[in-house]
Amino acid sequence: MIMFQNENSNPTIQTSCTVAAVEERDSESTPLLRNAAGAEEHTGASFCSSVLNLMNAIMGSGILGLAYAMANTGILGFCILLLLVSCLASYSIHLLLKLCDQAAITSYEDLGLKTFQRPGKIMVASTILIQNIGAMSSYMFIIKSELPAAIASFLNPEPSWHVWSAWYLDGRTLLMLVTLCVVLPLAMLPRIGFLSYSSSVAFLFMVYFSIVVVIKKWSIPCPLPQNQTIPLISQFNNSSDPECTPKLFVISSRSAYAIPTMAFSFLCHTAVLPIYCELHRPTKKKMQYVANVGISLSFLIYLVSALFGYLTFYEHVESELLLGYNRYLPRDVVVMSVRCAILLAVLLTIPLIHFPARKAVVMLIRGDRPFSWPCHVVVTIVLLAVVLLLAIYVPDIRNVFGVVGSTTSTCLLFVYPGLFYLRISGDPLKSPQAISAVALVVFGVLVGLLSLCVIIVTWAQE
Repeated sequence: MIMFQNENSNPTIQTSCTVAAVEERDSESTPLLRNAAGAEEHTGASFCSSVLNLMNAIMGSGILGLAYAMANTGILGFCILLLLVSCLASYSIHLLLKLCDQAAITSYEDLGLKTFQRPGKIMVASTILIQNIGAMSSYMFIIKSELPAAIASFLNPEPSWHVWSAWYLDGRTLLMLVTLCVVLPLAMLPRIGFLSYSSSVAFLFMVYFSIVVVIKKWSIPCPLPQNQTIPLISQFNNSSDPECTPKLFVISSRSAYAIPTMAFSFLCHTAVLPIYCELHRPTKKKMQYVANVGISLSFLIYLVSALFGYLTFYEHVESELLLGYNRYLPRDVVVMSVRCAILLAVLLTIPLIHFPARKAVVMLIRGDRPFSWPCHVVVTIVLLAVVLLLAIYVPDIRNVFGVVGSTTSTCLLFVYPGLFYLRISGDPLKSPQAISAVALVVFGVLVGLLSLCVIIVTWAQE
């Protein structure tokens, strides 16, 4: 992994970070991008805990869609693209940290304010809002698809067609019940400090999921059996059937989902500056090491889970990887455990993602005016209603990864860091750093627009 180095930090930003760190961390008046997960005392977070916090911000539902991306780009194609996106993510963090020290700014939306005044802050806040709505929709889609399978796996004997039509096995009904009974009460709270460690738990569950994907590669035969489950006590060896031959490069209309899904999966930039502020004795060089290590470890976990997921199902891999295991290993104890773990992680993470999304809406509507319960309640309900409708009516999670990844994710990951650097840094346009920033912006715009256009054309054809 490419390591971007930085010089020592400006003491101005350390003072700004110290002031921000001692503020109340989970109220509506804190900075929009303050990361509630893994917050440390204002004495500062260690290097290891900062790496874990950053990996918590990186890893999410995107890990479930990367095997599908590999199936539609090939093993080598996927590795090249994943390495490219991860390196560009590291470089864009390098630009953000440099601006952070230069302008003494501790949040992403304040960079927008510094660059384009209030319209810039509104632009960044709106982008973060849409990104978080997409992330919540992907999590709720997982509940819709996985909760019925989890309930069915505990039923004995195996559910008949009549039982599958029951309300407690209907994904949409269960999603609405879970939203009303669990997500809404948690999201309604103005403070979410007691959920501050749930993202760490979710991260551990994602690592556990990756381990299960590796283990279960040898539990499913190739070619895949048609319309039947696999006995738990049976052992299979993958055959030499042409269908079971991995492809190194694949190009198709579905390849357009690859980079957006990767951008969606590596987006952590809204959490970088708060983590920088919480770092013990923060310097740009130290924080860049944190970013490089966090991105490198996430790259490794993503690559392993995608590779073994692809080598299990090959061209039949689902856009949401767990669905394949539901079909062929519905009563496998390990698969049941990872399914329950993912569902628990999702339930705990949605309120945390909802929190900054709601703060973005409140900031756009009310500005800096004092907290208002009526506004708080209305915004919470409207946001959850929008997310719920998206999760119910969007037919495939790849659509969420594709659209959100090609628009807001590419903006936050590539376009905005380069654009902000060009406006704030004052470097000559012909300098190497400015040329790199221009290339980052151009790459983000071209890839985002091209991917979005191909995805829309694919929808029209289907």
